[in-house]
Amino acid sequence: MKLKSRSSLLAIAFALILGVIIGGTAVAATQVHMRNALSDLESAASQLQTATADKAGHRQQAINLVSQAIHQVNMGIAAGAY
Repeated sequence: MKLKSRSSLLAIAFALILGVIIGGTAVAATQVHMRNALSDLESAASQLQTATADKAGHRQQAINLVSQAIHQVNMGIAAGAY
């Protein structure tokens, strides 16, 4: 009887672990567009940092706004993980 109980517990533990792995993969897959947007925003931030500074303050404002957008996308990705 002990052997059957032990193998049942192992089967349950395996199923739970597999469920967590598959569930995590499904959540990550649903974040494709958010992750693409994050990548694009990070690229935009890099380009803005590289641009010459003399833009009557508009470059700096764009840097600030892109930074805020990156923060919001990260928060959205985190919220979508639950």
